[in-house]
Amino acid sequence: MENQLGFVLKLLLLSAVLSLLIQRVGPILSISATATNALIIVLLPNAILAIALLWRFQKQN
Repeated sequence: MENQLGFVLKLLLLSAVLSLLIQRVGPILSISATATNALIIVLLPNAILAIALLWRFQKQN
């Protein structure tokens, strides 16, 4: 149970750091508004989380 709580806290911390980066650095970057860029921005965090969870699952087995 402790390991799971630590993992969730790490994910929350990573999420907070990512949120701050998006908030502070995002407006500085000049990213064109295209459908491809929108898909990348929407799907990349989900893909990263899926890879992290899959890696964690494989590590436990």
